[in-house]
Amino acid sequence: MGTTASQLGKDLLSEYQELTFLTKQEILLAYKRFSELLGKDEKDVLHERVPMDRILTLPELKSNPFRKRICYVFSTSDSKNGSLTFEDFLDLLSAFSDSATMEIKSHYAFRIFDFDDDGTLDCGDLEKLVNCLTGETDETKLTAEEMRQLISNILEESDIDKDGTVNLSEFQHVISRSPDFVSSFKIVL
Repeated sequence: MGTTASQLGKDLLSEYQELTFLTKQEILLAYKRFSELLGKDEKDVLHERVPMDRILTLPELKSNPFRKRICYVFSTSDSKNGSLTFEDFLDLLSAFSDSATMEIKSHYAFRIFDFDDDGTLDCGDLEKLVNCLTGETDETKLTAEEMRQLISNILEESDIDKDGTVNLSEFQHVISRSPDFVSSFKIVL
């Protein structure tokens, strides 16, 4: 454990603790797990970018129906390819940590569910959201009528300003009435 801490550096470790909701031990574990995702030629943990397909091999993400969206939302890559740097990875883990606030968690949940990245959850986003949750197999996929009714119900409950979409404020209002949201929106290494 000491070698990982020395590779990361005491000042940088303190800075990461200050800037995230992660403990020293969680940061060191994240460093170790991220290092394991690097290729044999890639040694500079702090500056390498790990491709999304390698990130998605993590057991903590592998079965998450939103795994690709999570990578896209936390990736700072200019090419928008879902690849992550170590700091992107820390941001992801921080937002999904038990210590993250309801405001942070709901902000990132909204961004993950906003599939077209337009700042609102419209019918298309809601349909993709439902399909991610239910699966898109013949046995689990909703009929067009069931989907229409469900989206209508979601908008009826959430769309306070009645503009046909759910904005961040409306989403946070709905989430605030869901007591299990904070405890279920987490990824633990």
